[in-house]
Amino acid sequence: MNTASLNTSTQVSNFSRAALAALLSFILSVLPQNALAQMFQPGEVLEYEVSYLGILLGTIKMSVDKTDTLRGNNIVKAKANIDTAPGIPFVEFHSIFETWMDASAQHSHQFLASSRKSDNTWEYTRYDFLYPQTKIHIEEGTKQTRTKEIDITTPKRWSDGLSLFFFAREFVKSGRFVNVPTAIMSDTSRTLINFRDVQREAITVPASKTPIRTVYFKGEAKWRGIYGLEGNFEGWFSDDDARIPIRAKMKVLVGKVDINLVRWKRANWTPPQG
Repeated sequence: MNTASLNTSTQVSNFSRAALAALLSFILSVLPQNALAQMFQPGEVLEYEVSYLGILLGTIKMSVDKTDTLRGNNIVKAKANIDTAPGIPFVEFHSIFETWMDASAQHSHQFLASSRKSDNTWEYTRYDFLYPQTKIHIEEGTKQTRTKEIDITTPKRWSDGLSLFFFAREFVKSGRFVNVPTAIMSDTSRTLINFRDVQREAITVPASKTPIRTVYFKGEAKWRGIYGLEGNFEGWFSDDDARIPIRAKMKVLVGKVDINLVRWKRANWTPPQG
């Protein structure tokens, strides 16, 4: 083969690789919204009651707000309102979690936690996951004052306390044991979830008059969150493409609590019958 032929062959090879890279880039940009995260539906609202030994401790309202872009990334914006029930002694909190998670549901790009204190002031913690700079920027403060600002250098991609909920929904049927890097309480840790040994179970919750077919799994939080949330947990997600969290059991300050779906709003969704 002469030099001209060799150069032509090299140019064709380089063009082919460039074309393939462009095609893969296009596919990956489309897949997160259309295939990888089928459970995302803007407008979805899920409401839960948290109880201990039959006593209502609080409520959680989770919503998927919208799809958008952030720093050039396709994201899904979601929010959770967490409130203690009236009359609970010694403990009262009202928190809002907001996540700007990747449309693949595999990691977060930004997270904001806001909590109302007893004097009605609001404190916040914000995480900016700056992956090109291999760091997490964390900022704490109030509406009037920034009280703390730190950077954590890390090459990993991270889930936050709310996006972790959607990570589990996306991968509950993956058949894998996952170790999820988790940024929480102004620190970094990990969450272990066993999707390898899932079981199918029919359970009943206040949101449905008939049993719901679910996928059951276990995991362990290697961190300590709000209200002392830590350690082993259990989850039951609907056994369908929506993968709605139906029930969970988690360890908090008072012991292991039950979290049950009581209401939902999601277009064209009916719980799979158990």
